[in-house]
Amino acid sequence: MDLNSASTVVLRVLTQATSQDTAVLKPAEEQLKQWETQPGFYSVLLNIFTNHSLDVNVRWLAVLYFKNGIDRYWRRVAPHALSEEEKTTLRAGLITNFNEPVNQIATQISVLIAKVARVDCPRQWPELIPTLVESVKVQDDLQQHRALLTFYHVTKTLSSKRLAADRKLFYDLTSSIYSFACSLWSHHTDTFLQQICAGNEAAAANSLERTLLSLKVLRKLTVHGFVEPHWNAEVMGFLHAVFERLKQFLQCSRSIRAENICRDRLEKTIILFTKVLLDFLDQHPFSFTALIQRSLEFSVSYVFTEAGEGIVFEQFIVQCMNLIKMIVKNYAYKPSKNIEDSSPETLEAHKIKTAFFTYPTLMEICRRLVTHYFLLTKEELTMWEEDPESFTVEETGGDSWKYSLRPCTEVLFIDIFHEYNQILTPVLLEMVHSLQGSTNIEDTNAILIKDAVYNAVGLAAYELFDSVDFDQWFKNQLLAELQVSHDRYKPIRRRVIWLIGQWISVKFKSDLRPVLYEAIRNLLQDRDLVVRIETATTLKLTVDDFEFRTEQFLPYLESMFMLLFQLLQEVTQCDTKMHVLHVLSCVIERVNMQIRPYVGCLVQYLPLLWKQSEEHNMLRCAILTTLIHLVQGLGADSKNLYPFLLPVIQLSTDVSQPPHVYLLEDGLELWLVTLENSPCLTPELLRIFQNMSSLLELSSENLKNCFKIINAYIFLSSSEFLQMYATDLCRSFCELLKDITTEGQVQVLKVVENVLKVNPVLGPQMFQPLLPSVFRGIIDGEFNPLKVLEFLLGFF
Repeated sequence: MDLNSASTVVLRVLTQATSQDTAVLKPAEEQLKQWETQPGFYSVLLNIFTNHSLDVNVRWLAVLYFKNGIDRYWRRVAPHALSEEEKTTLRAGLITNFNEPVNQIATQISVLIAKVARVDCPRQWPELIPTLVESVKVQDDLQQHRALLTFYHVTKTLSSKRLAADRKLFYDLTSSIYSFACSLWSHHTDTFLQQICAGNEAAAANSLERTLLSLKVLRKLTVHGFVEPHWNAEVMGFLHAVFERLKQFLQCSRSIRAENICRDRLEKTIILFTKVLLDFLDQHPFSFTALIQRSLEFSVSYVFTEAGEGIVFEQFIVQCMNLIKMIVKNYAYKPSKNIEDSSPETLEAHKIKTAFFTYPTLMEICRRLVTHYFLLTKEELTMWEEDPESFTVEETGGDSWKYSLRPCTEVLFIDIFHEYNQILTPVLLEMVHSLQGSTNIEDTNAILIKDAVYNAVGLAAYELFDSVDFDQWFKNQLLAELQVSHDRYKPIRRRVIWLIGQWISVKFKSDLRPVLYEAIRNLLQDRDLVVRIETATTLKLTVDDFEFRTEQFLPYLESMFMLLFQLLQEVTQCDTKMHVLHVLSCVIERVNMQIRPYVGCLVQYLPLLWKQSEEHNMLRCAILTTLIHLVQGLGADSKNLYPFLLPVIQLSTDVSQPPHVYLLEDGLELWLVTLENSPCLTPELLRIFQNMSSLLELSSENLKNCFKIINAYIFLSSSEFLQMYATDLCRSFCELLKDITTEGQVQVLKVVENVLKVNPVLGPQMFQPLLPSVFRGIIDGEFNPLKVLEFLLGFF
């Protein structure tokens, strides 16, 4: 591709590719795709996106095509790989000028250079890092920023490589540039603090951006650039400096107004400081030992004392709590039961922790967590009133504790209580004791405090097993609180029923179950939706418990089922409907056949819900689960559901329909359960077997269920089934035997063996085409001859 003549042509096609008119856009995209493998194409793209006089959208598209091409064609072993000559030219061109005026394009160019560096640096591109280091020293603001941005993306990319040789290269790189990175960061940080104090907002904003980027570079170098970083004085000096800088930036944030252009970036920088500490602790726990004391003092001071008032913000509190949690829970800091088996590093870290977490400190942390951080906020109470369903969908699963304040405080409380339960149990029990009796409904603060303390008792249920007589507490206190029906008392009703759910599997007498069922039935009729949803959750935990007895529950089954069904109809959000459906499913599963008299309303409602949930595949999964339990509970009577049930199975197991990605697993289980409970093979049931050939072609983890379904058809009505599907099935089995495991091959042969046993007249004739594949498998040594011999006996 001649560079000069090609540039005009490529530029025209790129311009067409930015069009909103699909008639212009599509041909242009096709043409660009054809050029991707042409020599010189990426040199043309480089010329276009570095020409600042061209349209921004065209330049943006040129960068994207170049970036995508690196993934496909840069490596030497790639099909249609770029020539070494062209790559040499491109590398030189990429770092000639760091003067891109458009931020978004500058970022893409930085990422693009980092992608090339991942493959070529330092062996084929030794000049990259020296060029970047020199470029971040220049006085020109734009050039300095763009070079620093690229420096960060290159460092980030190289630090992520994990092969031993790559790690060694990164260690060498780090040792050569670490001093420079530290001085760069210190310079930009000092400059920012001077400018912000002088009231020069625009200059301060520029310096803060450079502070942030240089800190990002240092984070990657510090965490990933050393084998034993605690032996490096510069590394430990930087980490200790982080605490000083954090204090300076926090004080600075106190004086910066919300509308100041530096405000958001300042908070991002503060969070980045804490990420440096968290990452270093995660990757180098023993090197972090020298920082344990300071980290705990810093975090506890800002989060659990008055020192943080007016300074700290929510995400910073979360980060500090995570730092405390990671130190408390870190297995590297826990000595073995036999002290002599522990390393000196572990004993040293444990000694520092023990000296810090004294009784007064632990008591203050516990009290502040419960009486300050556990309190429902004004925002939460407003959400309770205005959007109760969203309020109930608490973000507590997975890693939410890393980012959200409430789950973060609760996880920290659980971990500290577990680690220091002997010290903290009396503290929490004293708080509980001070709240005996009902609380004045006019005292909102007292109600919120009680809610918070009960939350703590629920979270620490397993730790409090020997210290709390929960049965007595339930009878003498909690039951009475559930009966206070005043609207202002609803936080306590909701919290108490939640608390019971936490204790049900820990310590709750079986004799008290009927009393609890009575209370649950009453609360499922509560005026408040949040209370009803929480009650449904506790019902699920109660029914799903090991000590559940069906006979105790039966007197309440009809009313509970109807109340749950009413709740299912009342809630509107997809997540809430799923939740209530799971409760209903659990009840149906546990009472099994006893559910038959009460499911009519649900059976009538599910088709409507299925139709309404067309755009919500996860809700449809919940409906499938409910149907599985319904069919098992109804047994042979489930045939009355076929007008709804069979189209659902048909859709869920049709691989040509997009929803199958979500629904297939549950759909196959429902199909199998339907067959297992079917009194006979209906034409409609027979018809949905058309989906099976495509399912067998997938050869996925669902094969086992597919074989079970095929067997179920064979046992239900072999003649009818074989006459209709034996040819297709035999063809599918022949293909399947070529590329499945030995275990899968045995499963196929077992299915055919079942055919031969159940229908010795039609079976051998219809599955005879399978024999060549079987014999070939024996000759090739793929099949077990003994298994095949058993199988062949069926033909004679």
